[in-house]
Formats: sequence, structure tokens, C-alpha cells
Amino acid sequence: MNKITLPEGTKVPDHVAMILDGNRRWARARGLQPWMGHKAGYEAIRDTARAARWLGVHTFTVWVWSTENWERPEVEVSEIMNLARVGLREIEKELHDEKVRLVHLGRKDRLPKDVAELMTRLEMDTKKYNESHVFNIAMDYGGHDEIIRAINKIENKNAVTAKEFEQYLDTRDQPYPNVDLFIRTSGEQRTSGLLPWQMDYAEYYFEPDHLPDFGPEKLKNAILDFSRRRRRFGGNDAVEHFKFDPKLVARLEMDFRRDLTAEKVAKYVREQYGMTKELAKEAGGHLVRALRNREEREWVAAKDNLSQLYEIVRKNVGLALEPEVLANIEVKFWRDRNEENMKELLAEKFRFSTFQAAKSAHLAVMAEGEADPKKQKGYLEMFYKALKERVA
Repeated sequence: MNKITLPEGTKVPDHVAMILDGNRRWARARGLQPWMGHKAGYEAIRDTARAARWLGVHTFTVWVWSTENWERPEVEVSEIMNLARVGLREIEKELHDEKVRLVHLGRKDRLPKDVAELMTRLEMDTKKYNESHVFNIAMDYGGHDEIIRAINKIENKNAVTAKEFEQYLDTRDQPYPNVDLFIRTSGEQRTSGLLPWQMDYAEYYFEPDHLPDFGPEKLKNAILDFSRRRRRFGGNDAVEHFKFDPKLVARLEMDFRRDLTAEKVAKYVREQYGMTKELAKEAGGHLVRALRNREEREWVAAKDNLSQLYEIVRKNVGLALEPEVLANIEVKFWRDRNEENMKELLAEKFRFSTFQAAKSAHLAVMAEGEADPKKQKGYLEMFYKALKERVA
């Protein structure tokens, strides 16, 4: 498997946690037994865990078995426990080669004795790798169960601080116990109690595909989406705020759509990004050339001019974007104008999630496809209004 990379400047989460969903649905859709789906899911998460380390994630948590999963059919439970045996043995060498600490989250008393013993041995043997990487396996885990177990361990229950309480949780003594990015596959949109204490400020990412169809590229997409988000932690927003007038910037865009001149594009750029007149003239020149390249379908030249435009934006506006990446996304939209491409473009440019970009992207695509100038201007006004609600 080839290693994947992230664009320069990507903010990588220290701790990624995943709920592994959809194995049985994936199997049933293919006429297979449920445990065949679990096997395919295991292979997918094995590759994803490796990719997480390559991409710079320190702590990777997977919830493989909940406290409620024991109610499943006996044959399925047996197959999953056997898969756990195989998986733990398979990754043992890799844990040492890549200096990964394995940690079990949850109860061991209900696991098969050999699985519990193997888990315990690997925990002890890899504890020395705590500062390098941590791989948490939540097995026979429940969020309420973890908190109750923690409370029952506390000897003096009268006045315990949050910091003291954390020393009784399953993630105690880890460098990054708190989750930055939470991913759930199969379109399910709930946490189901995974690490409730540690996830209070996690960013959520819901993947529509089942776990067996998840892999390194989808993890990369989730991390890129995370990197664009503004994490305030209840405080102030450090990202540049935009003060453009939605109606004015829509009118300026309509002006240059009718008559593509450097002067009109410079006015548009200045209003949208809040640049000085001189910078707007320079940036607008690159945008004019890119738009003319678009008309002639000169995609390489268009990318080059867009890259230069966004380099000016990056240096002078304060957005942590990657000019070449953004230029590639914009040209992709120009060539195949759909909402998914537009969501990706807006999220990358203005540093918010693709979910937050959905409304603006829909309106932008509506404007692109509208032939009536009056209706097109109306869509553009709504687009810039929706966009400002995100970047103001």
C-alpha cells in the first residue's frame, strides 16, 4: 500500500477516534455472512490505522465491541473474538517496529481468557512507546461503564477535581487523551457513548460509506475537513473575519461576468477579501487571466494564475490555505460543475467544514447554471449572504 500525504500546512489532529459501523450491512448487501463483513472491516481499519500514523496522528482509537454487543448471535460473537485473536497477533510485530503503544479501553473480565491475556501482554510490552504513538482498542467498552468504573476506583469521593478524575479513566497517562476528530462510518450520526468525557470538544465527521469501504484516502479527506475547521474551545475566533457586503460583491461579480476587465475584477477582489487597492489590482490581474484561460479551456494556465492569486490571498488576508491545492480544486469545479466540488472549494478557501459549506455551495451552483441575469444575481446575493454567515 502506497503511503499518502497531506498538503503543506494541514493541521493534523493529535487524537482520532472511530466507531466502526456498517460491516453487517456491507456483507448482507453482497449476500455474505455477517462475519465476512467484520473481516473486511478489520482489513479496512488495519490499513486506516497505519495511514493515521503516516499522516502524523499520534493517538488512534477504534471502538470494536461495545458492552451491549454481547447480545448478538453466539456464532457472530465467536467469529469476532477469533478475529480479535488473529488481529492482535498480526499487529504485534508492527507495534514494536513502529513504536506504537497498544491500550485496551473497557472491561477485560468478560473477554475470552486468551484474548484478555494477549491484550494485557501487548499493553505491558508496548507501554514504553507512549510518546511515539498510541493505538486504543475499545473492546467491551461503554461510556457510562467507563465513568462508573472510574468513580468506583476513587477512594476519596468528596472533592475530586476534573484533572484528578481523569487519572481514573481508561485513557489515563496518555499524552493526548482528549479526542480531536471523531469519525463514524455507515452514515450513522451519533456517538453512542464513545469516550463521553474525552470527546467534549471533538469535531465530528460522519462518513456515508460502510467501514469495509473506508480506507487511507477517506481518512485523508476527514483530516483535511478537520484542518479547515475553526476550533474556538469556547473562546474567541482567531481566524480573519470578512466584512464584505453580500449585495455589493454579487453586483461586482455580475459586472465582470458581463464585461471581463481587470478594473472590474480588481473591484470585486478588493470587496470580497478586504484588500488594499494595490493588492487587489495585482490579485485581480491573476484572476482575469485565469477566467480567460477558463473560457479557452486552458486548464494548466488557469491553475497557474489561480495559484498566484491565492498566494496573494494567503499572505495578506490570513487564511491558512494552500494555493496550489485550492487552484486544483477550483479548476476541477470549472471542468465539472457540481455541488461536491463547490463544497470542497469553499471549505478549502474559507476554512470551514464541507458540511458548513453545503448551503453556500448549493446556491453557487444554482447561480452558475442560471441563464437569466436577474435570477442569477439573486442567487449570487443569496450565496454571498450564506457565505458571510460562515466567515463573518
